[in-house]
Amino acid sequence: MAKKIIITDSVDKKAVQILEQNGFEVNYQPGMKKEDILSIIHEYSGLIVRSDTKVTADIIDKMENMEVIGRAGAGVDNINAEAATRKGIIVMNTPGGNTITTAEHAFTLMLSMCRYIAQADASVKAGKWDRKSFKGTEVFGKTLGIFGLGRIGREVALRAKAFGMNVVGYDPVLSNDAALAFGITLMSIESVFEYSDIITLHVPLDDKTRNLVRKETLAKCKKGVKVINCSRGGIVNEDDLVEALNSGQVSAAALDVFLKEPPDFSHPLFSHPKVITTPHLGASTDEAQEKVAIQIAEQMVEYFTISEIKGAVNASSIVSFSNKKLTPYVKLAEKLGSLGAQMSKEKVKEIRVHLHGELLQESNGLLATATIKGFLSSLTQDTVNLVNAPYLAKELGLIHSEIKSAASPEYANKLSVECVGTASTRSFAGTIFGNNEIRIVQVDEFQLEMLPEGNMIFYTNIDKPGMLASVSKILAEEGINIAGLSLGRLGQGKEALTVISLDTEVPAETMLKIAAVPGIKNTAQVKI
Repeated sequence: MAKKIIITDSVDKKAVQILEQNGFEVNYQPGMKKEDILSIIHEYSGLIVRSDTKVTADIIDKMENMEVIGRAGAGVDNINAEAATRKGIIVMNTPGGNTITTAEHAFTLMLSMCRYIAQADASVKAGKWDRKSFKGTEVFGKTLGIFGLGRIGREVALRAKAFGMNVVGYDPVLSNDAALAFGITLMSIESVFEYSDIITLHVPLDDKTRNLVRKETLAKCKKGVKVINCSRGGIVNEDDLVEALNSGQVSAAALDVFLKEPPDFSHPLFSHPKVITTPHLGASTDEAQEKVAIQIAEQMVEYFTISEIKGAVNASSIVSFSNKKLTPYVKLAEKLGSLGAQMSKEKVKEIRVHLHGELLQESNGLLATATIKGFLSSLTQDTVNLVNAPYLAKELGLIHSEIKSAASPEYANKLSVECVGTASTRSFAGTIFGNNEIRIVQVDEFQLEMLPEGNMIFYTNIDKPGMLASVSKILAEEGINIAGLSLGRLGQGKEALTVISLDTEVPAETMLKIAAVPGIKNTAQVKI
């Protein structure tokens, strides 16, 4: 009997053709209401959506035969992946399907911004012939600074080189050799701001990138720098950008994304004569929508016909189903990878995963892949899962390996991760206690026991009375509640590591206050 697939959003009909040609029964019902979905979803083995259908936990609860939910696009915010995982349903997306389209949109905005295309068009349509007001700037010979050199950032770089631009960039993962292959000179964050004539953003929105472009960083730029954001709202501080535009520090800006969408159109950005805006159109082309429709249909065909899983965002639970004892170590590996990404002060070029103990010998690359997934997920805008993590690491020039050895003296099974940089190596280790309780038991040379979850701050200090009290006082004054505390020390009067778990994120200003306490060093904020 043919597998039944239902499509509830306006996905390109080539998806229907591919599925039907491979013997599937397809029900194409774009715009289907939730109550109608609930009444029939139990009949289907596959579901394809875009962004309109909200695949909620109650819909998933009604899925009696469902094996795969496919998203024709990159994000899966409209799918309750946790509920699907609990029910053993694969959630797939189409990473990379929108790469070219978004890169082209960013480049289109750059050219339009440099030549005042939108403003000149509005002027002519208003019956004016005002050539003097729209004298533009060539991109040839200019330096383009790219923050984020994933798929989209690298495609923008290729187009910039074709236009005769110099390209510099910052990426926390991409190796120098991989960057040079695209004609990109890697620099520090500060240097990219300093040397760029035009800046374009292609990074995820997280604690490290929020307000990346703000008053302080714009002040480091050349007078008259131009700014493009086709990434995420919130990476550019919109108020600071307006101030810089008014002062002339920024000569023009082009924005496709905003802090709030739809935005507050009374904000001065939307009436500023030096700003071009578009309504989040990065992925909105016929070609991109056709591409993701074909991709998700082909992924679904491969899954049902040859059991090959591609683009699975909840692959960790699926892969580890075969060995339930290994499942908590997969989660531990992801947390260690994330910790390494957030704690390493320099670019990491290699990740070594040490497997201590008999159980972990069964990994066959799974735990290294899970570590890479956790590491890259904290650093890149690209969707990272257990299927594509090794590929992304190779593409970025990030070396990774598994090293198997006997049990450690302290624990029957211990997972250790080394993040090797150019000048230093950070190491982290963890194990599983009791009923699948994940614990970090080592950070560099410090032995401790901590739960890797939520908001945490790390710092080192000389082990003497009053250090913790000083930090606690600062947190208390800011109204930040301490949820837990872990300590590791090398000996009385020697260096110690403190890890404080908190109920909320710590503002950057508060972290600076903590770092300024005499005797405290190596402060870092981590969220897992």
